[in-house]
Amino acid sequence: MDFRSIFNRRPPEPKGDGDQPVSPDEPAYPTKALAKFLKLLQSRDNPALLDLGTVVGSNVTFFGETLGCRIRVEDIAADVERHVKDGTLEELPAFFATRFQQDAESVDGVLCWDVFDFLERPAAHALATALMRLLRPDGALLGFFSTTEGRPQVYTKFMVVDEHALRYRTYPASRPRQKVLQNRDINKMFEGLRVAESFLMKNNLREILFKKPAYLTPPTP
Repeated sequence: MDFRSIFNRRPPEPKGDGDQPVSPDEPAYPTKALAKFLKLLQSRDNPALLDLGTVVGSNVTFFGETLGCRIRVEDIAADVERHVKDGTLEELPAFFATRFQQDAESVDGVLCWDVFDFLERPAAHALATALMRLLRPDGALLGFFSTTEGRPQVYTKFMVVDEHALRYRTYPASRPRQKVLQNRDINKMFEGLRVAESFLMKNNLREILFKKPAYLTPPTP
């Protein structure tokens, strides 16, 4: 889904999940890595951004105005839900291996949010491999990873307030979050990238900003 045509159109009021207005009373939570992610992409002309969350209109506007980017939204949680309901979770690794049809090295930034919390290790590795293929040299990938077990069985919609704050909206998930990934597991999963920044937040999320080093990227034939 390409939203280039709506970047210059501001909604009359911010929207949280496409149909529910954001209340000023809703709490906002700090983010440290988002500003770093934006700074990396602002150095590029007309960057391509891949968002793995649900469509949030105010986010599309924010990234379009901040980055002047092309954005594509691919709802990974919807993919997981469909496989849960079809009883085909074991097929997720193969599904993710061919999930993205874009050319290799065609994306400058990827917003993973917390999608990896809901994937077992084989599916997580398959998704990470697919995303690394899409990233251009010096591209950036931002992921959030839970550091605590037993969190509520819900997905989260991340709504950008500004580069330093997010609001969260939750909605039901058909499966719980999976085993907490340790730092070594995350680094191994993204072994083609390097950690540019890592922050442990007070809400028990670890924000990790990865960068694809140009010097580790083989030249295109």
